[in-house]
Amino acid sequence: MRFVIQRVSEASVTIDGHLYSEIKQGFLVLVGVEEADTPEDAEWLCQKLVGMRIFSDADDKMNLSLQDIGGNILLVSQFTLFASTKKGNRPSFIRSARPEHAIPLYELCISQLSALLKKPIETGRFGADMKLSLVNDGPVTILMDSRQRE
Repeated sequence: MRFVIQRVSEASVTIDGHLYSEIKQGFLVLVGVEEADTPEDAEWLCQKLVGMRIFSDADDKMNLSLQDIGGNILLVSQFTLFASTKKGNRPSFIRSARPEHAIPLYELCISQLSALLKKPIETGRFGADMKLSLVNDGPVTILMDSRQRE
């Protein structure tokens, strides 16, 4: 499972021309699920995400977590995070999980993050054609992969 985490001052999802969800300061997190992923992968990533200290403290050092600042999360599924570009110019998505496997893990992330932060998590809509808008703060963008637990 992969998370692409972007520290944002604001972010939103629009579906069919209508605002679907939005946040102010926090994380826009793109979530990719592959067939081999398990609930343990989702739980590990969620724990790491909530504790990640990448917000600035009073000394302008990245020392505060999402919990410390009372930030928000906008969680968006993105199957293209497991694109293979080895052959040719058209990416293959063979490693991306099918919806029947990916949706329960995506929903587990939503409930896990909501429980950890003790507030609702904003989301996209799984499988929808979404338009994302964001102001990346920093910019700060971090990739986490549950197969590479560094």
